[in-house]
Amino acid sequence: MRARILLVISGGIAAYKCLELIRRGRERGLAFRCVTTRAAEQFVTPLALAALSGEKVYRELFSLVDETEIGHIRLSREADLVVVAPATADLLARMANGLADDLASTLLLATDRPVLVAPAMNPRMWEHPATRRNVERLRADGVRFVGPEPGDMACGEEGVGRMAEPATILEAIEGLLAEIRGEARLGGVRVLVTSGPTREPLDPVRFFSNRSSGRQGHAIAAAFARAGARVTLVSGPVCLPDPPGVHTVHVETAREMLDACLAALPVEVAVCAAAVSDWRPAHAAAEKIKKRPGLPPPAIELAENPDILATLSGLSEGRPRLVVGFAAETERVVDNAREKLARKGCDLILANDVSPETGVLGGERNRIVVVERDGRVEPWPELSKEEVARRIVDLVAARLGMGA
Repeated sequence: MRARILLVISGGIAAYKCLELIRRGRERGLAFRCVTTRAAEQFVTPLALAALSGEKVYRELFSLVDETEIGHIRLSREADLVVVAPATADLLARMANGLADDLASTLLLATDRPVLVAPAMNPRMWEHPATRRNVERLRADGVRFVGPEPGDMACGEEGVGRMAEPATILEAIEGLLAEIRGEARLGGVRVLVTSGPTREPLDPVRFFSNRSSGRQGHAIAAAFARAGARVTLVSGPVCLPDPPGVHTVHVETAREMLDACLAALPVEVAVCAAAVSDWRPAHAAAEKIKKRPGLPPPAIELAENPDILATLSGLSEGRPRLVVGFAAETERVVDNAREKLARKGCDLILANDVSPETGVLGGERNRIVVVERDGRVEPWPELSKEEVARRIVDLVAARLGMGA
């Protein structure tokens, strides 16, 4: 039987993405029933929604025909999952405060089903204290969020506020449905994931860092969450939204990342995907370092950063059952990964070639070689970082004896 999704569409230019969401969702076995606000119909027509969903579109709270045939209470509870996309600032505010003055808000107040929202709004509206309060209240009420994402907005501004892409929303839907059905094979397993670069300050305006985008680490955290794990993501500075269903801790430096990782323990699994800076300036200047005419540039003394992977692997108490590291290499990929595995004391190394011509750092695809303690090496084909993340979850589940 197809999973039934009640899709609530509010008024925003991102409403057009719902047509793609429905089309791709039906290809993946989902059935959609749509509810629109009056504002939504300024951007997408009920006719288009009905044609793609194969279902009647519900629009009015006080409709004698609709109330006779189905009723808003029944409509709100016949679905397996309620999805709000796009969720405007106005609708989030009404949800957070329990208002019910149209069909959409009444359904959301009356439903006893899980609710997933995909916010979409101007970046300043998203960052406004009122919106932040509403979001926190909704999270506390158990509402799940996917997005918003950074990028250019229809209003001409740039920032965090774009609705998540249909593929991302579908991943969140499928993960939540798996939880509802009890199919989450890693249910209750505690997982720690590190992601992104670190920044090591040289002075108040400069820092040492690297080209990591955090896409692979964030994809891994999201994949574990979809499998039912309780995930803590420790993220360096990235331009990515926090993955849905994940507790995210934001840090800047390697020392902050280590502290956050230790604070997240105990966990059963740790996946260290972050590109941590090996060194930092030994002394960060309190003021901006100035050019000195006629004098050579200042010498920069470096200090070694803590080794997060080795620290987690070497814990005498509270060591995770499985510690997985990454080896980002530009030469002798497998040999260097074997050396790193022995040196760090972890259980698995996922090696990849990050030479500039590969496009891995900052890109959307990756090519992994799994290196194990017993010497086995398993190369994976080039895959999207999302598919790599799914394979890592399969790998970890198998090692924990919880199914492939």
